[in-house]
Amino acid sequence: MSKEKQSRLEKKRERLQNEWDLRDAKIAKLRNDLAIEAGSTNKFQLEQQLQQEETELSKLENQLNQIEAQITANQVQLSLPSNIQPHQPQPNNEEASPFITGSPITQPRYFFGREKELKRLFNLLKRHPLQNAAIIGKKRSGKTSLLHYLKNITTTPRQQLRPNQKSDWLPQPENYQWIFIDLQDARMQNRDGLLKYILESLNIQVPTPCNLDYFMDVVSDNLHKPTVILLDEIGVGLQRCPELDDGFWESLRSLATNHTGGNLAFILATPESPIELAHNTGHSSPFFNIFGYIAHLEALTQQEARELIASSPIPFDDTDVEWILNQSQFLPILLQILCRERLFTLEEGEDENWHEEGLRQMKPFAHLLD
Repeated sequence: MSKEKQSRLEKKRERLQNEWDLRDAKIAKLRNDLAIEAGSTNKFQLEQQLQQEETELSKLENQLNQIEAQITANQVQLSLPSNIQPHQPQPNNEEASPFITGSPITQPRYFFGREKELKRLFNLLKRHPLQNAAIIGKKRSGKTSLLHYLKNITTTPRQQLRPNQKSDWLPQPENYQWIFIDLQDARMQNRDGLLKYILESLNIQVPTPCNLDYFMDVVSDNLHKPTVILLDEIGVGLQRCPELDDGFWESLRSLATNHTGGNLAFILATPESPIELAHNTGHSSPFFNIFGYIAHLEALTQQEARELIASSPIPFDDTDVEWILNQSQFLPILLQILCRERLFTLEEGEDENWHEEGLRQMKPFAHLLD
């Protein structure tokens, strides 16, 4: 029976893939037509048609993801000896949540949008010397999720991504070293702990104690691969961590600009510009002047928002999609909340009052709509 099931799944995957290929080719033609169309009426019609086709393409991608997961699970079952039963899931459900609202998104397949920012950020990192950047946005605008995406997307296996999800941002991604630092972590809030963590991440021997002079010497001598240090919640480090003083930040600046041959870059996340942040917290280090590109996180594009909505395991009808777009104003956290609420009611067969509950769940994030 399992082999028959596998055959059915593979046929279904082939049919969906063919449909996906045809629709993808149609979208490419529409984009080309739109680029050369001069008439406003025809241009509007083409834009509407393109938007509809992209939404349907996203739905197909979601169906293909589900089929791939079923095929993989069935292959595992077929590969087991007949006297061995596949591992039964424990009561604690490890199924991934399609819509994530309470924590940063760390798996690339659940991250949507920010294409413009990603292009600019990876352009700064794929050429020599690596350049520094800052990601600015309000609280819960997706800064931490974007840092995780930068770190993970280029080396995540294709089977763990959405179909057609771009991952070839870097020419040789396996050569890059990524270090994610959350300055809300108490272990990162003193010099010794932070420097040890960076050295361990670089597979460099860690002395005890680990002082700044040793750190500067050993990193200068041993950093030969492109390395990106992602600093999350930098404001916490400046406000609460006296050991992370101007001398500390000046040393990091010197390391990046003078002692690592262009192989080191910093990307930090902050609610305000690095210079303003340093000034407002009583710091004057030139470290905060090296961020030549600022990515401002605001709303997603409509296309990006629709792609996120279309990832639902149960498709939403057009009326629900338009209501979610209107109420969320394309902001990621609000899209996630409203999609989560709608999916829950569809799964439970409870269509009543989901609008009211969705709006209630949005209230703590009303500041994002200002």
